[in-house]
Amino acid sequence: MSPVLTGRKLVTIVCEAELETLLLPELARQGAHGYTLTEARGQGARGVRDGAWRASSNIRIEVLCDEAVAERLVEMLQVRFYADYGIVVFVIDVAVLRPGKF
Repeated sequence: MSPVLTGRKLVTIVCEAELETLLLPELARQGAHGYTLTEARGQGARGVRDGAWRASSNIRIEVLCDEAVAERLVEMLQVRFYADYGIVVFVIDVAVLRPGKF
């Protein structure tokens, strides 16, 4: 039997670690069922983010969701956080097993 895969969106947010407490409750308010959060380091327009202390730390949040939730998340992030914080958001199409979880 072939696995049954269903299309979903993967919303990935890379942002300043200080946003964690503001951002996580907002994900649920926008309809996300869950998320995965990891520490992230790198270099970009705002220089090197090496995580040596909290002020230079980034996090990466990944949310699997349907298209409507992905659109709400992207709009909320752009309106509430883009002007004042270092944040990058990208959305890709994925295929998942057990689509009811997302």
